[in-house]
Amino acid sequence: MNILFIGDVVGNPGREAIKLMLPKIKQREKIDFTIANSENAAGGAGLTPDTAKDLLDLGVDVLTNGDHIWDRKEILEAIDKEQRILRPLNYPEGAPGNGSVVMHSKTGAKVGVINLVGRVFMRAVDCPFKAAVREIEKIKAQAPVIIVDIHAEATSEKLALCFYLDGLVSAVCGTHTHIQTADERIFPKGTAYITDLGMAGAFDSVLGRRPEQIIRRFITGLPTRFEMADSNIQLQGVIIGCDEKTGKATSIKRIQEKLT
Repeated sequence: MNILFIGDVVGNPGREAIKLMLPKIKQREKIDFTIANSENAAGGAGLTPDTAKDLLDLGVDVLTNGDHIWDRKEILEAIDKEQRILRPLNYPEGAPGNGSVVMHSKTGAKVGVINLVGRVFMRAVDCPFKAAVREIEKIKAQAPVIIVDIHAEATSEKLALCFYLDGLVSAVCGTHTHIQTADERIFPKGTAYITDLGMAGAFDSVLGRRPEQIIRRFITGLPTRFEMADSNIQLQGVIIGCDEKTGKATSIKRIQEKLT
């Protein structure tokens, strides 16, 4: 089984990258299941029901999210209705939506997806380590293949989580920084890992935004409107090969596709 996991989709350029490049990647790489982090898909901050529907209709099977999931109030009702839209599992009890889902892949085998958010340099939430283990115990019988999105700032937290979950899940993939890392590997017990998947959006940017506006904010400290950049659009992520029966990763390959 081949699973494509796309980094943070940033604004309209990111959605355009999905629209124009995803079908080609799926065909070329024989992709059986697709995941994308969508927390910046609506104008660079948050997710709306319409942008979520667009991404799902374009062939993404599950949308993971992070600390910006509640930036658009419209998502509050939709996230309870659409199981393919996840929010971090380790948000406090009572938060709308779900932090995991089990779906059928193209091969017919089931894939579990768990969405977590980190705590280092981020808002206070429940422990992602303990939350992950509890959820794995719930869904492991349904789906040997389990993919984890750890949406976190600190590399140390992401790496520690993979050591903790090695052998329990198929892959631990980091999101949030929008900068793709070159540390993909498979851990000793069969869990694939990358610190950050990168993003789908304008590569000639600061995290998808126009550089001049970000620079102005750093220099002046004044509130500044951040608009989407639109130069050098790319789609970044990884393709994870998994054994459907054991759930162990057999390969992990970074992708960085440029829209031409």
